[in-house]
Amino acid sequence: MSQKTTFASKIGLIAATVGSAVGLGNVWRFPAETQANGGAAFLLIYMACVFLLGIPVMTAEFSLGRGGASDATGVFRNVTPGKKGWWLVGALAILASYLILSFYMVVSGWTLEYLVQSVTGHLYSSASPAVGPDDAERLFSDKMAQYITGTYRPLVMTYIMLATNLFVLLKGVQKGIEKMSNIMMPLLFVLLVVFCAVSLSLPKAAEGVEFFLEPDFSAISAGTVVNALGQAFFSLSLAMGILVTYSSYYPKDTKLTRTAVTVSLLDLGVAILMGLIIFPAVMTFGLADHNLAGSALVFITLPEIFAQMGST
Repeated sequence: MSQKTTFASKIGLIAATVGSAVGLGNVWRFPAETQANGGAAFLLIYMACVFLLGIPVMTAEFSLGRGGASDATGVFRNVTPGKKGWWLVGALAILASYLILSFYMVVSGWTLEYLVQSVTGHLYSSASPAVGPDDAERLFSDKMAQYITGTYRPLVMTYIMLATNLFVLLKGVQKGIEKMSNIMMPLLFVLLVVFCAVSLSLPKAAEGVEFFLEPDFSAISAGTVVNALGQAFFSLSLAMGILVTYSSYYPKDTKLTRTAVTVSLLDLGVAILMGLIIFPAVMTFGLADHNLAGSALVFITLPEIFAQMGST
């Protein structure tokens, strides 16, 4: 029996695991949830959920994955010999991942379309170079409505993203996932730091930072706690079979608790950087009164930062 492939390096292991966690939960969902739930009040509850629940659950998933040395369903079969039915727990996790993938790839296609429109200069082609908040919101709505209701382009962009991910996966753990993560994750952090520096240099950056880091405890409710808990689980990719599967490729000498803490801190760092990028820009470009949420908060604000970078 051949030995199971493992990650080739500890850096690659961390980069790949962080790459599985960092995504829409940090870039899209976290700023929107923070804006709607009291700024730093939500951030504090979210951090508590990460440290009190996220890290222990992640460590448990790592233990299951490395101990069972299989996929999400096989792990539960291997760690519960002689007992039937436990594989259904893994099957439910896979089902959750599949359902998330169903919209994740579609939104990834939106992102690719927005990138193409930005690079080609077609995003704001019908407006003046200095696009105001009203124009930006209108153009975003018009562009996305035109794109989403298109006959073939949304499918093309989604299929491109699916094919790209499939290509990496078919390369395997070391030559595909680990190699790509070693390139893309450092690049992501470099880009975030650059965007953060630009955003913090904007005229009303202090107001944005104050909104982000000053807690409004009056906005806290039971829903806030539930949203923070959901954000922690979603952003850390918990209970979806992903970390169980990844950790089945961990070398036997991997320190699981240390890895869980490192991954969680890096994931949390991305979320905080996104807050420091988005909210100073929201205040500076007059978007605070427009109640932007979800995709609009990111897709309207970031192009304004890109334009600011281009003018400096």
